[in-house]
Formats: sequence, C-alpha cells, structure tokens
Amino acid sequence: MKQYLDLLRNILENGTWQSNRTGIDTISLPGQVLKFDMNDGHPAITTRKLPFKTGVGEMIGFLRASSSAADFRALGCKVWDQNANENEQWLNNPYRKGEDDLGRIYGVQWRNWQAYKEIPSAETAQIEYALSQGYEVIATRIKNDVEVAILNREVDQVRDCLDKILNSPGDRRILFHAFNPADYDAMALPPCHGIYNFHVNQSRKELSLTMYMRSSDTPLGLPINAHASACMLALFARLTGYTARFLTIVLADAHIYRNQLDMVNELLKRKPFERPRLLLSERIPEFSKTGKYEPEWLERIEPSDFELVGYEHHPPLTAPMAV
Repeated sequence: MKQYLDLLRNILENGTWQSNRTGIDTISLPGQVLKFDMNDGHPAITTRKLPFKTGVGEMIGFLRASSSAADFRALGCKVWDQNANENEQWLNNPYRKGEDDLGRIYGVQWRNWQAYKEIPSAETAQIEYALSQGYEVIATRIKNDVEVAILNREVDQVRDCLDKILNSPGDRRILFHAFNPADYDAMALPPCHGIYNFHVNQSRKELSLTMYMRSSDTPLGLPINAHASACMLALFARLTGYTARFLTIVLADAHIYRNQLDMVNELLKRKPFERPRLLLSERIPEFSKTGKYEPEWLERIEPSDFELVGYEHHPPLTAPMAV
C-alpha cells in the first residue's frame, strides 16, 4: 500500500484547505489515481486494521439495492447509521420514510434505475421500439399542444454489465453508475464513488475495473472503497470465467479532514506489510469450471463468502466521520 501512503503525503504537501458542507475543513488535492494489480494481492490497508466486514457488507447491501441502514447493519456495516439518522438535512427531507431510511442511494440506482422517455404519440415506430426494449406506457400528456406518451422501465445496470462481460466482452460500455440528478434530493447522501467501468482482456482472460470517485475521504473511506471494489471485481470475474487483474481508482477530489490529521500522521510513521490474498468461498460457482452462467449469485452472496488470507496489520486507528 505504498502508493496509498504516498497519496496521503502528497495531499498533505500539495493540497489546499477547502470548506465544505460538513463544516469541517479539508486539505484537498484534485485528480489523483491509484492502480492495483490483483496479482500482487488484495488492496487492504496494513498500516492500520482494515474494516473488512464493513466493506464487504456495504458492497453486498448495494448489490441487493438496500435502502435502509438496518439492512447494512445486518450485513456487518454500520457506516450508514449516521447518514440515515443524524444528518440534519436528511432528517428534514420529505422523501425520508422514517428511521434508518436512506432513500434512493447507490444500490437502488445500480439495480433499479428509473428510466423515463417522452415520445410524441404520433411517433408509433419509436414507441413500438421502446416497448420492444422493455418500456411500458404509463401515461400520456399534452406538451406544446402535442400529445406525448410517457414510458418507463426499471434498469438493472449491474446485471446488464455482468451479461455484457459474458456475451459482449469487446464492448467498451460495460459500466454502471449512481449519478442520477433526478434523485439527488431523494438520497441521504449523493454518491461519492459513482462510476464502475469494467474492461475485458479476452486473450488473457482477465477482467479489470476502473472506479471513479467524485469525492474521496482518503483516510477513512478510501481504504474501504478500494477493498470493496476489489471484492466486486473478484466476484464478477468468478461469475463470468475471468481472472481479476487491475483495479484503477480515479479520485476527483482526494481530501483529508482537519480532525483526521493526527491519525494520518500516525499512519505515515508505520511500515506497511505485504498485501494479503482475497479468498472467495467455494460455494460461489466458477463459470470457468461449470460453464453455467448464474447471475443470481449477485444477490445470494453473504459476508462469509469473502476472506483475507495472510493479513498482517498494525493496531487499529480511527477518526470521526464527517456527516
């Protein structure tokens, strides 16, 4: 994890102080990139203990399209409790349905994106084509003196990606994202890690992933995000017959909060250990062995299906999370 520690140093040395919505200033540096080769091991932080169960539980909750902090807690992830129940802006939001509700966050967008179209009723060929793609006409209205049909379908972006990896590996549009401006006001927290773009190397039978973050809490959030993304990459590779290879993380705004400085300075004094290995449970089917495509495992996986082997780390360190 030397490059992660180098990133922290770079932020401290070259970043600038910025104000933000939380009221706790950050020292921030834009446009940073981390790249991990999965052949060298899992990108688990070793200069402090990685919240392994937290990262796995969050990823599984997203894949299940969970919108309740209670669901995440049941999976061993408590990081959504404050955003659900202590974020003043969200507590006063009319879209909030009650205790633990998070609204249409990450996984809801991943698995249940609401796609709407407006097509003039006279354009029958366009409407017929949309219907063939899974849309339904849900209403009509008059717009600029013209009758238009309103159509909708629910898009499972994650399943679409998995299907493309298997059936259209040369496609350069194998991606899903959570940046849905129509729903920003209906989320406890707009997405920070927003785009997941998969890349297939057909000749080497390798699968890689580039993940884009608009905002990265590098001391607390980034280690969990890197870990969870690597777990997702390993899962997608297992289900489609590939080997996980490169994980690239693009950080639009990499920052350290003022109240995290003591933790970061202590981290930088510690010497990292070797990266551990990620082991997936044998109960998750390997397409390369069975030849049977089983995408339903996107919902079947459990936290116990992921394990770190040979993980050495320094004592735990923590700092407050800005909400």
